Amino acid sequence: MKTFFLTTLNIVLLLCFTIGIQAQTTQTKLNQIELAKQFVGSWTGEIAKDTILYWDIKSIGTGEECNYKYVTKGKTIIEGKQLWGYVKGIDKYIVAVITEKPDIEIYAFWFTTTSKYLMLQYADITNSEKASIKYEGEFKSPETFVETFFMNNKPIKTYGYTRVK
Repeated sequence: MKTFFLTTLNIVLLLCFTIGIQAQTTQTKLNQIELAKQFVGSWTGEIAKDTILYWDIKSIGTGEECNYKYVTKGKTIIEGKQLWGYVKGIDKYIVAVITEKPDIEIYAFWFTTTSKYLMLQYADITNSEKASIKYEGEFKSPETFVETFFMNNKPIKTYGYTRVK
């Protein structure tokens, strides 16, 4: 009886430890669609001396439509549109950037935590550490976020954005 009791106790303890270990390593899946809605609205940010970026982002189903323009000394120097589409199979957004340039730019975008995100060229989606162009962003509050631009894994500049009321 004593052997049976000790064996049963050992099995129960092992089971408890196994469940505890599994619970610690299980990550909650982030809801990319809900997190991306943090961007919906109008934003402004200083990109360079005398240059302001204006974004207007609207939600469309599981994606977003973004109109943006860069303004220097009151004159629009670049205008463009972004379409953000959520792809369930990869649990990421694909972002198409269209401007007057002849080529379209394609990026992959996803949240890595509830406040931090990563965006890189779609060609680099499988190897974000080696991405030639990458953006890392973080929402500091519902009204502000910062974004750091990397080129060849070196930080080039950090931009701050503020929600326009």
